[in-house]
Amino acid sequence: MKQLPFKLGIHPINWVGEDVKEHGADTTFEQIVDDIQALGLTGTEMGRKYPTDVAELKKALSMREISLVSQWKSVLFSDPAYREEELAAYRKHAEFLKEMGSTVISTAEVGGSLHFDPRRTPNEKEVLRLDEAGWKSLAEGLNLAGEIAQEYGLKLTYHHHGGTVVESPEEIDKLMALTDPSLVYLLFDTGHAYYGGADPLTVLRKHYDRIAYIHLKDIRQSVLDEARAEQADFVTCIRKGVFTVPGDGCLDFAPIFDELMVRNYQGWAMLEGEQDPATHNPFEYARKALQFIHTLLSKEAGNRP
Repeated sequence: MKQLPFKLGIHPINWVGEDVKEHGADTTFEQIVDDIQALGLTGTEMGRKYPTDVAELKKALSMREISLVSQWKSVLFSDPAYREEELAAYRKHAEFLKEMGSTVISTAEVGGSLHFDPRRTPNEKEVLRLDEAGWKSLAEGLNLAGEIAQEYGLKLTYHHHGGTVVESPEEIDKLMALTDPSLVYLLFDTGHAYYGGADPLTVLRKHYDRIAYIHLKDIRQSVLDEARAEQADFVTCIRKGVFTVPGDGCLDFAPIFDELMVRNYQGWAMLEGEQDPATHNPFEYARKALQFIHTLLSKEAGNRP
């Protein structure tokens, strides 16, 4: 991976599901970080099996020469009634990441989401899209959270995400237009971009100046088509295996990597699969993804004048 100008890491979601709790339920923290070390990767995100004590986590990661790059933070800014408690929680989150030496905060609005909004009931069927008041409140809350992140030397990177109110290319565009570019950055996720109906390369090019963090995820087109036909919700899509690692799905990563190389992207990019580890061995799939990227870069290098 010496040809890469950016830092390549891997998300623990390859081993342990975050939205599907039975995925990797028996997997240990030690297994995850030992695998990451064996893969030769040096960056990870926080996972639900990771110890939350700063000293313990620092020791475990440093002995394997792994950095904690980020941790997901759900927010409910679209409803002004939650703003103060959400900002207080965001500050606590930023404090932890600062202590861990992280650089970005993966941030996503859960208001309106079928699975993540605490106000929703189990019998509901659809994501509730935001009205203009909701968009305004969300943007204001994110700008304030972005200020908190800056206080701690971090960047708020907004994660456009399947099954949420910022999912489609139009919603990504609107969020970027409504928020302060100096406070709110974008977490560009190849798989979630495609899942939300966007061309990932178009999103990358259109919003490159706002991108401060990347997730590299692939899509199984046949599974997505089946899920769409069944009108399956987001978590059901994960259970069906809609996501996989780069090189194992339908996305064309060659122009994406070429764009990142030409623009000299220097942030972190995380490999993600988010599939059942019992049937898709995380270590083996990650190794295949790394080989795919190596082959891809070798071909691109051979094609350059």
